[in-house]
Amino acid sequence: MTTADCALAIDLGGTKLEAALVGDDGAILSGSRVRRDTGPGLDHDGLREALREVTTAALRALPDGTALRGAGIGSAGPIDRTRGTIDPVNMPGVRGFRLGDETAAALRDAGTDGVTVRVGHDGGCLALAESWMGATQDARASLAIVVSTGIGGGFVVDGMPIGGASGNAGHLGQTAFDGLTLEEIASGPASVAWAQDHGWAGSTGEQLGHDAASGDRIARAAIERSAAAVGQALADAATLCDLDVIAIGGGFSRVSEDYIELVGAALRVSAVLAYARAARVVRSGLGDGGPLIGAAALVLRGSR
Repeated sequence: MTTADCALAIDLGGTKLEAALVGDDGAILSGSRVRRDTGPGLDHDGLREALREVTTAALRALPDGTALRGAGIGSAGPIDRTRGTIDPVNMPGVRGFRLGDETAAALRDAGTDGVTVRVGHDGGCLALAESWMGATQDARASLAIVVSTGIGGGFVVDGMPIGGASGNAGHLGQTAFDGLTLEEIASGPASVAWAQDHGWAGSTGEQLGHDAASGDRIARAAIERSAAAVGQALADAATLCDLDVIAIGGGFSRVSEDYIELVGAALRVSAVLAYARAARVVRSGLGDGGPLIGAAALVLRGSR
């Protein structure tokens, strides 16, 4: 791929830290994508080391003559956009980590200095990517969410991401239902735990999907329970924000072929008002590359 400019994109989540170079056409540069595992036990030193490893490895793929415009980082949140720190719900050991400053230091160590570094929360980055190149390109007001180890999302209105006062708008997973958050009900780990509590013998989301497809009623009930809760939450979001398109990605959203349809049906049942029921629920158009493309878009496309 030939491009005049690109950005270093970094995606930090509950299970992985990933980096890549993304061109100004939104494509991930071949050979630049690298990954390191994270997890709930990650601490500041471990994240610092992993960050430097993926930054250095990704920058090795920078083509000669290509300008690096900056680094965009999408992180599990909440984030503090002003200070450049993070406070991820699922990684308590890295709370307070100065992700912006540490990325700038990793760039300096890799021989690159003085470029823009921007930090956003991962759901907002996904929403920006979907609006730029994915399933919500033609939407006036959209929401993109991830259903995976955690649940989060972001809003785009008239082509611009809406971060809110602190940059954290879209943390749908921390909205509450009967004393539990949506994430505690509908995420992949929560659905696995619910199925186990009801007698299912498996241990992963992949097994849950396989067993449900093979006719296991408990596994199927866990998937339907997740989709119903997500659909109810999206009905509320559509009612509050007058959304016309909602894109869903993340590993657990692929647990069954009809997961997106189940969520859409639950939204239509839950929404009271006609304009909210009209919100379309679609699958992410970018697959697992969306968070990286959105992180790069913080630099390549701008945000607010």
